[in-house]
Amino acid sequence: MSDLLQVYALCVLVLCLKMFAISCYQGFFRLRLKAFTNPEDARCFDRATHAQELPQVVRAAKAWRNDLENIPLFFVLGGLCVALETSLVTTSWLFGSFTVARVVHTVAYLMGWQPWRTLAYGVGVVCLFGMGSVGASLLAKNVNDNAGCLNARVDLAFFASKLAPTGRCVEVQGLRKAW
Repeated sequence: MSDLLQVYALCVLVLCLKMFAISCYQGFFRLRLKAFTNPEDARCFDRATHAQELPQVVRAAKAWRNDLENIPLFFVLGGLCVALETSLVTTSWLFGSFTVARVVHTVAYLMGWQPWRTLAYGVGVVCLFGMGSVGASLLAKNVNDNAGCLNARVDLAFFASKLAPTGRCVEVQGLRKAW
């Protein structure tokens, strides 16, 4: 496993645990205060149904929703950076900074701390743009470097497929094709 993949996997794990913690936070307040909005939950605990969610549960739901607007982008852009083998140092900093920013954002959201929530959100967004930029620039460089080479490989593979006998493998410039 590459070093970059290890960093990415650690950040994904931390972010998933953080999101799970938000769910536990909601459940904790519902159970502690025996405040349930779903009739079946209230019946189970022999309580009356609450018309509104607890403020802590509402706040946690908003933090969760904000995670759903940001963390999937990290999964995609981070995965792209790993696949493209971007710079270990730069990308690790972006991954780590994003992860810390999302944890700080969640804590700040649950506690109602401003301007920390907004600052953490901003850092996370900047990291996402950074990952996109690093990935896009490396992808553009790779496409540009291989533009002429790609057509030649496809043409050679097609030509070899017409000449090669059936049932054999031919390797053309790193491409392997069975006929």
